[in-house]
Amino acid sequence: MDWIVQASTYADDVDGAILLITYLVGFWFFLTAGLFFWLIFAFRKRDGVEAEYLTGGEQQPKKFITWAHMLVLVCDVFVVIAAIQVWVEIKQTLPDAPETQTVRIVSQQWAWSFIHPGPDGQLDTADDIKTVDDLHIEVDRPYIYELTSRDVLHDFSVIAFRLKQDAVPGRVITGWFQATKTGEFEIQCAEMCGIGHGLMPGMVHVQSPEEHAAWMASKSNGAMLAQAGR
Repeated sequence: MDWIVQASTYADDVDGAILLITYLVGFWFFLTAGLFFWLIFAFRKRDGVEAEYLTGGEQQPKKFITWAHMLVLVCDVFVVIAAIQVWVEIKQTLPDAPETQTVRIVSQQWAWSFIHPGPDGQLDTADDIKTVDDLHIEVDRPYIYELTSRDVLHDFSVIAFRLKQDAVPGRVITGWFQATKTGEFEIQCAEMCGIGHGLMPGMVHVQSPEEHAAWMASKSNGAMLAQAGR
């Protein structure tokens, strides 16, 4: 299942931030729920015992609320630190390795169009490879993507990569990923984009260097034959 598989370099970091939030929120949830039910039973109505009215300004009970509040704020600091670290790694830092390639992703109602660099490794040249709903990449190679939309808001989401990025009309949004496992992984549109939103699937094909080279050669040869036949 794609949502369990971690197939990118930063998938584990995203899961770690989510688990941190889950553990902290879960701790306070069970603690407060347990305390809530204990108070219900411990201070339930008893014959001969009058109810005590509290205004909320008394220092003795108020200090317990203050202490709990301060502890929650301390937990928030850990969450913010973890979130910023993941955000900077994924959204603000692009790979600069020499083997990095750029792919162009174009979203529209209701399909994904991909422009892959050809054998020269550059976009906007004669050997570019264009596909629809199928993105072919090489395992362990960093990729920078240029994401655009032709019509409305879309969202490029690859769950196995823990990648989710809005596509905004009129803007080119840059991001990156690096797959760590070969295989096929689903692409979803995670933004309600119209009546065909649920019919906008795609697939990322993560290939070994040899498989990717063979796929690229087959597409390049096919394009050359098509041009020769004109």
